[in-house]
Amino acid sequence: MILFRGRESHSRSLVKGLSWRALGSIDTFMLSWLFTSNAKAAGAIAGTEVITKVLLYYFHERAWTAIKWGTQQPQPPADDPAAMI
Repeated sequence: MILFRGRESHSRSLVKGLSWRALGSIDTFMLSWLFTSNAKAAGAIAGTEVITKVLLYYFHERAWTAIKWGTQQPQPPADDPAAMI
């Protein structure tokens, strides 16, 4: 798919998504436990959101790698003979 062609591999985006979700799920669990005073309910909330948010993050990252807005293209070194052509 052209939308998901970027400079980052699919596996890298997936691992970044998983590590981010682990951190986010710990936060969700702690907040849910704080608000509900029920560890079982907090675990159910945190467990459910892991699945949906990993997928959402993955597609969000892949889409943004295809968007060039706000990025800078690397410039060849000034002493590079290919840059003089």
